[in-house]
Amino acid sequence: MQEQIIYGRNAVTEALRAGKAVDTVFVQRGAGGLGKLIALAKEAGAVVKDAAPDKLDELAGGEKHGGVAAVMAAAQYCELEDILAESRRKGKPPFIIIADEIQDPHNLGAIIRTAEAAGADGVVIPKRRSAGLTSTVFKTSAGAASYVKVARVSNLVDAIKQLKDRGVWVYGADMDGEPFREADMTGAAALVIGSEGSGLGRLVRESCDKIVSIDMYGSINSLNASVSAAILMYEIVRVRSGER
Repeated sequence: MQEQIIYGRNAVTEALRAGKAVDTVFVQRGAGGLGKLIALAKEAGAVVKDAAPDKLDELAGGEKHGGVAAVMAAAQYCELEDILAESRRKGKPPFIIIADEIQDPHNLGAIIRTAEAAGADGVVIPKRRSAGLTSTVFKTSAGAASYVKVARVSNLVDAIKQLKDRGVWVYGADMDGEPFREADMTGAAALVIGSEGSGLGRLVRESCDKIVSIDMYGSINSLNASVSAAILMYEIVRVRSGER
């Protein structure tokens, strides 16, 4: 799947008005007359980023762009409530994955792929400092992004609070937590995976009910984010199935 990019003020504006799945809108720094377009993009849930002129030139392939270009999402985003509704449809306690600023699209795609295979109800990502549902994420997910509900929220801490208010227990994955095999993850659970470089954000970590860690027996002290996610997702699958 090729990255779908549209450029030019009119083209981007009409795509937003038509409700197209726009992931990111790039706006040239200092360009005037884009206030209404920016407001429309934010209202549509797209991420708006300042960009240098050469970035816009690259996105537009050298064509005239009027200071704006948009990257289309490879799949539609949903609301957090849609993910909770999915668990109700299945008749099972919620099983949700939260990706805290996973910026590598290959990692996010792999997490979504495993989430689909493990039967998770959905994946939650933040609007800022995170990969979105780009074509790279879609390809890495092996198409799983077409089946897994992905909610993109403005504030992960607020989203976690909403889940906790709905009876979901939130587990954060980090190095200095309780060994994951000792944690009781049999009920309604949300698993939070931190970013590749810095792990869980401070406020996100403080919002978790429990921090769990994966035993490390070699010389390195951490695993790739998508690998950690896979191990912990399947631990949740195992304990929820009644295995010991």
